[in-house]
Amino acid sequence: MFRIRKKRVLTPVTVLFEVEAPLVCRHARPGQFVIVRLGEKSERIPLTIMDAGRDGVLSIVIQAVGKSTRELIALGDGDALADVVGPLGQPCPLREGGTVAVVGGGFGVAPIIPIARALHERDVQVIAINGARTAELLILEEELQAVSDRYLVSTNDGSRGMQGMVTDVLQTLISRGEHLDEVIAIGPMVMMRAVAEVTRPHGIRTLVSLDPIMVDGTGMCGVCRVSVGGQTRFACVDGPIFDAHQVDFDLAVRRGHMYDAEQKLALEHYEKCSCHGGGEA
Repeated sequence: MFRIRKKRVLTPVTVLFEVEAPLVCRHARPGQFVIVRLGEKSERIPLTIMDAGRDGVLSIVIQAVGKSTRELIALGDGDALADVVGPLGQPCPLREGGTVAVVGGGFGVAPIIPIARALHERDVQVIAINGARTAELLILEEELQAVSDRYLVSTNDGSRGMQGMVTDVLQTLISRGEHLDEVIAIGPMVMMRAVAEVTRPHGIRTLVSLDPIMVDGTGMCGVCRVSVGGQTRFACVDGPIFDAHQVDFDLAVRRGHMYDAEQKLALEHYEKCSCHGGGEA
């Protein structure tokens, strides 16, 4: 069992857990992920790593989307997870020197932080862009600012920073003639696809972290397959970070919606049981 040392509520639907997982922390590198399970029969949830401390405490951020993630964020200090498997996947390739824009959308800000920190330590000028729909949904601002040379914000409603999307901020930087050697974007699939289309005409190397449906995390089940550069790749072992200009986002988005009907039914059943005080899903 993996004990939750501390729970921090970031937004009404997003929490940060500090989990005791010393073996995972010992080997984790920026860009890698873990798979967690609440119980023996629970869904396996892939989550990118926000921090792997020397004290053996792993930081992960969870956003409530469906039944399983709602069950997870209901946990509190002292509760435990049945499994935390990892680190999984390939570390993010990190350049030396130059300027990199790291773009985080929503809960995608969490895995951007260790990448930004590692780049900052390699004398890379880091421009961080943090985006959300509203100011209340911006997360981890202090943590991201601490590992960035410049920190920019966008909100869809204009309640903080530039009004618009993270891609508007990125497009503004490029239009001003600021030199970017690389862009790394993590967030919703549609956001990462939009970032790729902003940088593609300028030939700026762009990396994204894909989060397709995943089961075993070892490449055996094949559920997480994506198409990159016309070749089938498995996000759990070949990724999760890929060249954004080579990713078939249309296919990735379609595969991400394969089980929408089943997930909707599971969530409705969970909420119905919770309303009646049963909590059984």
